[in-house]
Amino acid sequence: MTFLKILWDNLRKGPSTEAFPFGEATTPAGYRGKVTFDEATCVGCNMCEHVCAAGAIRFAEADDGLHFVIWHNTCVSCGLCAYYCPTKAIKLSNDWHLSHLQQDKYTQLDHGVVAYKRCTSCGDKLLPTGSVLTQLAYKGPNPRAERLMDLCPECRRKASYRGEAI
Repeated sequence: MTFLKILWDNLRKGPSTEAFPFGEATTPAGYRGKVTFDEATCVGCNMCEHVCAAGAIRFAEADDGLHFVIWHNTCVSCGLCAYYCPTKAIKLSNDWHLSHLQQDKYTQLDHGVVAYKRCTSCGDKLLPTGSVLTQLAYKGPNPRAERLMDLCPECRRKASYRGEAI
């Protein structure tokens, strides 16, 4: 008798599964999918590389800047990189479409370049210090700190010694 009740309920309510691959699948709001990287807000702290459980994130220095590479084939979508990124340059999207042929496994990567900028005082190249990071350090916007963002560590030290710093 219980079997007939279950059968009747299933026929009346319809399927309880999604129609994928014949229909569109819904993605939960908190789903951790493909990693996205924003070059403009990255400050090159390498924290994401350090905490990556799978070793899917690598940084390499070059003449034009700091090269960021994420291997999606290796990533386990744990979210540690996004959690520990101080400027939120890394996020996990809802994109779960990462299937690929075996022969394409070495092309499942994203690449970005955090470009160097020049010190306004001496001209040496330095990694950008994002305004997000400066606001975190000074607990809000600080006009005097904004000027220090464009100085290399040595010129920043000299400016602090002369009393130009915060």
